[in-house]
Amino acid sequence: MTLSKKDKNMTHDVLIIGSGGAGLSAALTAKELGVSVIVVSKTMPTNAQTCMAQGGINGSFTPSQISSHIADTLKSSHGLGDEKMIVQMCEESSKAIEWLGSLGVPFSLDEQNQNAKRFMGGASEKRTHYAEDYTGLKILHSLYDNCLKNGIEFQSEKLLLNLIVHDGVVCGAIFIDIATGSVEEIRAKSVILATGGYAGVYHGFTTNGSGSTGDAIAAVTRAGGVVSDLEFVQFHPTALKNSSILISEAARGEGGYLVNSDGERFVDELRPRDEVARAILAQIDAKKDVFLDIRHIPNIAKLLPQEIKLCKIHEGIDATQELIPIKPVAHYTMGGIEVNENLEVSNIKNCFAVGECSNSRVHGANRLGGNSLLEIIAFGRLVAQNAIKALAKRKPIVQNNEQLNHDRIFVREIWNYTNQINFYEKREFLGKILYHNAGIIRNDIGLKSVLSVVRQMQKEYPFMGLGDKSLEYNMNLIEFVEFGNTLEVVEMMLVGALHRTESRGSHYREDFKETRDDAFKAHSIFWKADGVLCADFKGANK
Repeated sequence: MTLSKKDKNMTHDVLIIGSGGAGLSAALTAKELGVSVIVVSKTMPTNAQTCMAQGGINGSFTPSQISSHIADTLKSSHGLGDEKMIVQMCEESSKAIEWLGSLGVPFSLDEQNQNAKRFMGGASEKRTHYAEDYTGLKILHSLYDNCLKNGIEFQSEKLLLNLIVHDGVVCGAIFIDIATGSVEEIRAKSVILATGGYAGVYHGFTTNGSGSTGDAIAAVTRAGGVVSDLEFVQFHPTALKNSSILISEAARGEGGYLVNSDGERFVDELRPRDEVARAILAQIDAKKDVFLDIRHIPNIAKLLPQEIKLCKIHEGIDATQELIPIKPVAHYTMGGIEVNENLEVSNIKNCFAVGECSNSRVHGANRLGGNSLLEIIAFGRLVAQNAIKALAKRKPIVQNNEQLNHDRIFVREIWNYTNQINFYEKREFLGKILYHNAGIIRNDIGLKSVLSVVRQMQKEYPFMGLGDKSLEYNMNLIEFVEFGNTLEVVEMMLVGALHRTESRGSHYREDFKETRDDAFKAHSIFWKADGVLCADFKGANK
């Protein structure tokens, strides 16, 4: 099979996969540096998890502020943060805030007409800049508007299948075009992965959309790369009880209380998220309902307009007058694609990863509130610079279409899979057992039981074929491929959780409650050899 004329013409300096805050920051920076850029995404450009970062973005401007920001981030990482990367992120935070301001992000202002700031969990001082409780959304829209003004090319509704790698160097990627059902390649000299995390595997028990399935993480392992620390999943303490819709940490940062059905406050609301989530779960296990109370906060309708709307829409309550029923659910994933200090993917040259899909070692075992938006902006700009530097070192590579042929055969075979098992039911079941057995509190028996189920689902995958055989906008096909990625990612997450026989940050083992620095102040790493999953631990960076 030869390349089509369309395929041959798709050659760019930098291919960015993902159109959230990390991808768009990288795209703008790369365009400013004068290279050809294309942004490819599974959804429309502004439909990204960046929107769920409502509370704000951390920014430190003075030496003392930077020092405390570094200290808080290191503490939150529970020994697994890379101090060099954390220092770099925190030192870049003021430039990130100023850059966003120059792009038109409408930060809320205080009485001195300066950016207003609020507390977030685990912070020793107010450093989180915000735009009401729409911070991520307003950042994302401002980035996208500026990308359009700069003429950056976008291709939407394309699902990443695999990377094209030749002799250890990335050459582009293969996608399913959702609109047509065709399998296409896009060639590029450098590739930046910015596809987001994998908290969507907790289907029904997550603030993430169902498309947060770790597609790039699975693709990297299939391409010979390495991923790490997948067992670390952060559960947000305050999601709406019935819908799992996020209620921002800003609600607690502005003074909201957590109370049980007896009217008792049972935890310091601004403790780190893992501690607050476990405290809430303990109340639920004791058969008590848990509520967020923001009724007493002055000017609450102005400070948190989105949260009030969400409560009205999804719970039918007036949060200014009534308690908000909540539960903790999966929200953010600290682990991801293993990268070096240049954010280049381990074992794959000219391939970079940034944002939640990347493990840049700035979060470690537990992310500090307000650092997710900071990471995607500060490192989104950095990764573009590094990807462009790599272009000069790249040797010419003879193009072949072996990966394209392989993936076209794979998709063609899917049409022949039998439809004996409904994978939607399996996806719902998997989300439920992950939440209860591999969620906020874990133990050996629960983890092994879920891992057994996952490996059985992997065997059954060819019997979960499509009910819809159409080509155009066949979401049955897209969700089937996503579920395959889910099974690969969840297997690695569970293996890491099983072998980390300690409690550290968001990974809490009720059968191993102590932190074992002697044995496990290390990173779990995962790769594939001849298609077989391999795992190990390696020491944390100092």
